[in-house]
Parts: sequence; C-alpha cells; structure tokens
Amino acid sequence: MTMRIQRALAVLASAAGMALPALAHAQNFPTQPVRIVVPFPPGGTTDILARQLAAELQKNWGQPVVVENRAGASGTIFSEQLAGMQPDGYTLMLTATHHVINPGLYKNLRYNTRTDFTPIAQVAAVPNVLVVNHAFPVRTVQELIAYARQHPGKVDFGSAGTGGANHLSGELFKSMTGIQMTHIPYKGAAPALNDLLGGQIPVMFDSVPGVIQHIKSGRLRALGVTSLKRSPALPDVPTIDEAGVKGFEATAWFGLYGPGRMSPELANRLSADVRKALSSAAVRKEFAAQGAEPGTMTQPEFAAFVDAELSKWSKVIADANIKID
Repeated sequence: MTMRIQRALAVLASAAGMALPALAHAQNFPTQPVRIVVPFPPGGTTDILARQLAAELQKNWGQPVVVENRAGASGTIFSEQLAGMQPDGYTLMLTATHHVINPGLYKNLRYNTRTDFTPIAQVAAVPNVLVVNHAFPVRTVQELIAYARQHPGKVDFGSAGTGGANHLSGELFKSMTGIQMTHIPYKGAAPALNDLLGGQIPVMFDSVPGVIQHIKSGRLRALGVTSLKRSPALPDVPTIDEAGVKGFEATAWFGLYGPGRMSPELANRLSADVRKALSSAAVRKEFAAQGAEPGTMTQPEFAAFVDAELSKWSKVIADANIKID
C-alpha cells in the first residue's frame, strides 16, 4: 500500500511539474511579437476585423501584433501550415465560417479540423438576411415556403458560389422546410446581387451590410435574418426562427485559432485577452460599421460551438450532395 501511495504521489508531482511551465508561459504571454494570419486576400471583412482586433491587442499587450494575409484554396493552404506549428500562441489564424464548412466540401484535406487546431475565441458574427426582389409576390417567410410548395423547383436562389456560406444557408433552409428551390451559383456576391435586383433571380441570402441600402430603398424585401437574435441594423425584420422555421441559424462568423495541443492555460489566457479587446468601445464601434457583433464566448464555449458547427454543415453538405472537385 505504501508503494502505491508513493507512486501516486510521484505521478501527481510529475503532472504538477509539467503544468508549471505552461502556467508560467500563459501568465507571461506575450514576450515577443504576435502574428495573426488571415487566410484570405486583404480588404475583405475577415482582414478588416483582424486588423481592428490586432490594434487593440497590441495596445493591451505592449507587443507588436502583425496581421499577414496568406490567401489560397478557401483558407485551406494556411490552415494546413498552422496545423503543424508550435502551439505557443505566437502564430494565430483569424478565419471565417469556411473553416468549418471546408471539411464537408473537400475530402482530401491534409489536416483534421477537429483535432489539429485550438479554437480560441469567436471574434465576430455577421447575420445574413433572406431577401427577395421587390416584384416577387411574397412578403413573409411562410409565404415563401407556401409559394415554393406550389411551384416546386421553380424558385431560384442565387449565391456567391457553390459551397459558400450563403449557398449553404439556402440549403439549410430547404432542408428544414422541406421545399425545393434551385441553386444558381455566381462568381461572387456582386453579380448575384445584380441579377437579384434586376429580377433574373427572385431569392438570395446575403450579408446585412451587403443589402441593407437596397432594403431601405425598397428594391429588395427582407423576409428574415438568419441569426437567432434580430439584427440591430434591421430591428423590424424577424428572425427566420421567429418566422416559424424553429432552430434556423446560419450566421457568418469569424474565429481565432491556434495550432492543436495548445495548453488550456494559454488558450484561456488568449481567449480572455481577446474578449477584453472586443469589449472596448473603439472595437465595438469599428465592428458595428461592418455590421458585425463582437463575440463573447469563453474558450470552452467556443470550442463546443466549433464542434457543433462542423457537424451541422457536414450534414447539410451531405444531404444536399454538394461536391467540389
């Protein structure tokens, strides 16, 4: 019995010894410049949000926080690189919903999205909105569902391209309502929006900032927002959940990740520092200009959210039989 107690104490002492360096690293972080990589070109929403967050973190940390753009293959090229890096917190990735969609679209990814990354914080969420051309004869979500059932397969919805968040919003809507709509992919959001405004397609899911001026002018009609809470920019527009499609949620969101195997102490420290930066008046003002709401999840909450989103979008993609070569 004495030997067993001694062995148990030795194991506990060893574990405590291993935990001390991780705790010290988290407490002293950062002691050198931090790099946040955006796996998309400069100028997009992800890049803008990253630079605003970086500026606030740099002020709080007293260390340079540099944003780099490493675009390619819908974010997968740098994701693969990050997966093989040291989880010391000095190289992070800020990316969009693509990160949880890509595993369902691309079967030959050379990383495991569930295990090769450490989810740190949700940086922002941007609700999309279901809009129709002003001449299309529906005014509510339920009227659209009824119209689509009366005209199966005859209602087209546009998107910025196959497999994108707006396309999958439409596929999720189809799946949850049991209606048929025909997806029309475009090479970008702008040409899709032009055809929606021109009446060539009647329906589209798009970001609130991208269509709000057309809603206000009356050229488009907003039926519902895709978040579970109403958008402050469109307070009179119900959520799709409120409109009767219970549980519908398909926001565009942006998250900060590190390599896998990051110590819990460091992941929680980074998460707390990011949430502090996101709560500043300056960041909230800048994010609001992008139609974005700063994230508030703790690190464990965000990790669980990412896991659930991976499962959700993989199922939507499989059910819709979406394939990208």
